[in-house]
Amino acid sequence: MSNSKPKPKHILVIRLSAMGDVAMTIPVLRAFTEQYPGIKLTVLTRGFFKPFFRDLENVSVFEPDLKGKHKGFFGLLELSKELRILGIDAVADLHNVLRSNILKIFLLDLKPVQMDKGRAEKKALVNGRIFEQLKTTHQRYCDVFEKLGFPLKDSEPTFPDRAELNSKTLEIVGKDTKSWIGIAPFAAHKSKMYPLQLMEEVIKELSKDYKILLFGGKEDAEYLNSLQGENVTSIAGKLSLDEELDVISNLDIMLSMDSGNAHMAAMMGIKVLTLWGVTHPYAGFYPFHQDENNALLADRSKFPKIPTSIYGNKFPEGYETCMGTIHPKDIIEKIENLIKKPY
Repeated sequence: MSNSKPKPKHILVIRLSAMGDVAMTIPVLRAFTEQYPGIKLTVLTRGFFKPFFRDLENVSVFEPDLKGKHKGFFGLLELSKELRILGIDAVADLHNVLRSNILKIFLLDLKPVQMDKGRAEKKALVNGRIFEQLKTTHQRYCDVFEKLGFPLKDSEPTFPDRAELNSKTLEIVGKDTKSWIGIAPFAAHKSKMYPLQLMEEVIKELSKDYKILLFGGKEDAEYLNSLQGENVTSIAGKLSLDEELDVISNLDIMLSMDSGNAHMAAMMGIKVLTLWGVTHPYAGFYPFHQDENNALLADRSKFPKIPTSIYGNKFPEGYETCMGTIHPKDIIEKIENLIKKPY
């Protein structure tokens, strides 16, 4: 008789934040559901991100109340009890932070598997000891499932169809036969943001031939609204995340910083042109299934310490201006070529 442990039938997947990291789970979970259709997945994440998982088969979202009944040590104990009631028999921790590590203590009998964040090699990258491509976040997620007994084949990925826009959304974005370009000018840190004055040049030039849709949070709405004009519409703060995803699915290309919008577009199968400042694709956060040439980077000959941090929150004096070395005409030319090029 075989003593091998039976494969799990219901996996708890933990990834609470941040937006880009949660979005990066989607292509991996989609591949999982296609290759292992009989296995149920419950994703523990913030309720705001629930629309990300809307088209995944056999995947449900559990929204923890981290500021209420699931707050702190005893709150996480309560959370573990509620998760057990669902019938989970394995844990895939794609977050590996203090909160998820405490939760795993209460689920220790399920032998949780956590992602290797590669902290040592990332530290070596930002300290200049190495300058080479590290394992991607997507691959780190896949490694967790392989350890659970579910290797994911590197097959051609599938993506959701373009969504049909509801009447509210159509009233905001309008109908247009021109190619649609999404532009998300903001990022969590200014060192990851293309200078707004230069971005305005890009928007002005592209709007002559294309429809421009501006993406951002509610806090960005006032500025983005000021850029509206012929062929330029801001949707910042006007749509739900569900509706924003519908719009993204109808884009021809997304222009984004190294930020969540890039990963949201990539998970929908949309071409993404990313702009990089003090961070670098070598850290492993390049958008999913994008050509390696679909990126424009700050001039490293002038700013040799790039990447100065993994998340863009640390940099030497003067490095906050590094993205100014990316010329607007290079962005415009790249976008025009990508729109003409079949995906």
